[in-house]
Amino acid sequence: MTTPTASVPIGVPASQDAGGPSPRLPLFSLIVLATTGFILVAMETMPAGLLPQIASGLDTGEGTVGLLISAYALGTVIATVPAITLTRGVRRRRLLAVALVGLIVANAVTAVAPTVIVALVARFVAGAFSGTIWGMLAAYGRRISPTNQAGRSLAIVSAGAPVGFAFGTPLGSWIGTTFDWRWSFGGLSILGAVVLVLVLTVVSDAEPAPATSRLPLTRVIRIPGVAMILAVIATWMIAHNTLYTYIAPYLRTGGSGLGVDLTLLVYGVSSIGGIIITGALLDRHPRPLLHGSLAVFVGVGVVLLVSHASASAVLVAAVLWGLTFGGAAAQLQAALTTAGGDNADVANSFLPVAFNIAIFAAGIVGAGLLTRADGLILPVVLIIFGTIAFGLTLIGRRNAFPAEL
Repeated sequence: MTTPTASVPIGVPASQDAGGPSPRLPLFSLIVLATTGFILVAMETMPAGLLPQIASGLDTGEGTVGLLISAYALGTVIATVPAITLTRGVRRRRLLAVALVGLIVANAVTAVAPTVIVALVARFVAGAFSGTIWGMLAAYGRRISPTNQAGRSLAIVSAGAPVGFAFGTPLGSWIGTTFDWRWSFGGLSILGAVVLVLVLTVVSDAEPAPATSRLPLTRVIRIPGVAMILAVIATWMIAHNTLYTYIAPYLRTGGSGLGVDLTLLVYGVSSIGGIIITGALLDRHPRPLLHGSLAVFVGVGVVLLVSHASASAVLVAAVLWGLTFGGAAAQLQAALTTAGGDNADVANSFLPVAFNIAIFAAGIVGAGLLTRADGLILPVVLIIFGTIAFGLTLIGRRNAFPAEL
């Protein structure tokens, strides 16, 4: 399957694209976009590491503070697709800059919120701007990169998410515990302002897709392969997030003696390795990479179920978990971008929606199962949903998951 036609990036001469010397990968611009992804993930998950501090500061309960994550996710789900659909004619750098301004302001309001109601509204708005950024980030990174390095560019842009999971939330938790929880959110706004300056001064611009090639929203979802990719995203994310969210009950029941902090740190660091592997293989072998990642991912569930009492086995499984799931976002974004063609921005806007719906569903599934069984049921969920995702990649290999990007 050939790569769909895309706009020639600003600053890349057409002669190069037509057979001249290959342009270089805009590494610094891609790192700036990856840092944006880091901010989005750290911002979304920050309350999870600061529940007692925020509850005390806003004079409310920890359960209510947990709604700060739900409000953010809800804003993402509601706003992403319509926002990306309505802004398809806006130049990419301008759209990213405007969305970053909205995100920074909303997050700053959270940092100084006098009540939990103000914080919840600010988090909803922040989630809306976050979804807009997620919807355009992958296609933007690919559009400013040479076509023969599309997979590598997506891997670099996608690296921000696992780094955010591995270090963003723990760092914010430390800052909030050592100083004050408001400094954790304030620090992210400051970092966002730095990224905004770099976007405006350093990151290459890209034109939107031509008006003649923009399909209506309902037709984008019907592009061959798009619905299948979204189904894989949903099932793989439920498999992952059910265990990730409720890792504490699993470890407590399993008897390995490992703590949540060490296990998730090992997973987070390994997920960066998953991004590196994805970056090396995605351009040339996207389909075997995806099949291999899901096959080993299911194997992780088997190890966690069978060897739950062995600390060494659980840590090895955590390493493999990170290596296989760390590159998932890049692989699935690459598939959506390829399938979407000139409508890649809209196709990718469904990705954060699918992710956040899956996060919500995983929370419900995990909570429901843990009322009837112990933590060892969670690897079973991973195995079942991971196997379904693997089966879907086989069914959709022709239209959704091409042999080449």
